[in-house]
Amino acid sequence: MTLAPLDWAVLLAYLAVVLLIGFWFARRNTSTEEYFVGGRRFRGWVIGLSLVGTSISSITFLAYPADAFKTGWLRYLPNLALPLALVMAARVFLPFFRRGNMTSAYEFLELRFGPSVRVYGAVAFIVAQLVRLAMILWLLSLLILQLVEVSPTTAIIAAGLFVGLYTVVGGIDAVIWTDVLQTLVLLLGGLLCVWVVVEALPGGLGQVFREAGAAGKFALSEWRDGEPQPVRWGLSLSEKTATMMLFIGLTNWLTEYSSNQNTVQRYCASRSTREARRGLWVYLFTALPVWAFYMLLGTALWVFFQHHPDPVAEAVLAGTAKAETIVPWFITEYLPAGVAGLVVAAALAAAMSSLDSSINSVATVSIVDLYRRHLRTGLDDRHYLRSARWVATAVTVLMIVGALWLNGADTHTLQDTSTILVSLFGGGMLGLYLLGFLSRRGDARAAWWGIVATLLFTSWTVLTNEGMLPATLSAPFDLYYTGLIGNLVMFVVGYGAALYWPRRAR
Repeated sequence: MTLAPLDWAVLLAYLAVVLLIGFWFARRNTSTEEYFVGGRRFRGWVIGLSLVGTSISSITFLAYPADAFKTGWLRYLPNLALPLALVMAARVFLPFFRRGNMTSAYEFLELRFGPSVRVYGAVAFIVAQLVRLAMILWLLSLLILQLVEVSPTTAIIAAGLFVGLYTVVGGIDAVIWTDVLQTLVLLLGGLLCVWVVVEALPGGLGQVFREAGAAGKFALSEWRDGEPQPVRWGLSLSEKTATMMLFIGLTNWLTEYSSNQNTVQRYCASRSTREARRGLWVYLFTALPVWAFYMLLGTALWVFFQHHPDPVAEAVLAGTAKAETIVPWFITEYLPAGVAGLVVAAALAAAMSSLDSSINSVATVSIVDLYRRHLRTGLDDRHYLRSARWVATAVTVLMIVGALWLNGADTHTLQDTSTILVSLFGGGMLGLYLLGFLSRRGDARAAWWGIVATLLFTSWTVLTNEGMLPATLSAPFDLYYTGLIGNLVMFVVGYGAALYWPRRAR
């Protein structure tokens, strides 16, 4: 990718603004209350836009258009479960976290089950986030390598230090406000891409809808041999059906809005419960159109390249080139100077908004749930604030080291790492929280029975995925449903144990 001087000016200006936001808010951070939850004064629209920035990573920026370009809109289907998940979150989960003036999602686990379960939740979150941080930073470095001729090591270290710097000094204030900026840049970047495509087509946007619609590019279908194949509706654990994809989406979104620290921390940073709920609605009515818009970008690119033949586009459609290369290629070859720089800034924004949120969340959980609760209790707040900055710095270093390791690993290792992460550390967390929210039965003993059963179940699916078990012992269902079944195992086993061991008075 070769950028014009004007593109570099736009890109560097954006990065400078992000850095200035971090240092601007550094002067406010005189307490952990400010560093972790911003003094609990954020309005709903700010919280909502920051949630959009956090949830949209560079993977989304590249993968959504890529999928729509090569196939149809099936990837969008699980997102349609988001409204139901947010209604449940607003009415069930959010009031719990607001009522207790909490800072961490895992304080609830101690109140409901005891300190040991809280420690488990906190440690599982930290480990999963460290792996996620390394993966996103590595993906970000791949984009940087297309911009400048540097070594992968230099790209990873430079990007990691940049994001870590403004996050460590600025705390949650810098994270939230840079996420808002990054969301707006992401929206503008996508709009500019579609505008360039529409301007290049004689029939404009109408031509996109006519030609793509006639080819089935908007269909919620799987594609085989270049043709849409309808997805079956119904319940099944052996194949991907539309109904099951909606259940998967609902499970993922409920997990995100019941137990994910990145989300719960924003509940807690809101000015009031009303503002926190408003943030969820802002997120809903922003995120769904944004995801649809980036799917539309991929569909529009398909129409564009039907009329402007290109060898890279043909290679993607033929399966000889990765679909995720189509957006960077379009930026490189078809966007005018200045516009390309802004779109690249949007791609960087998509990654940075995920990285900064996770760094701050890991620091918060490490101090609130582990260090201040169990390791060094009763010290003054300034000590915990200094410790939080040191933890955020350490997380940045670990993120860089992990990305460097991934850079030396092959793609298969990366995919395996992702699968194992989702299975082991994400499996069952929703079931654990639902057991706490929806039932008064059971204590730590019931929770730990559910945790152990879920860990055994997910370990079994990991061994199946790695081909380490004979056919007779392998999981008899599509591993796509591991998370869904894992949450059921957690809830059913936990509730069953709660019936056997009544809850102790606390």
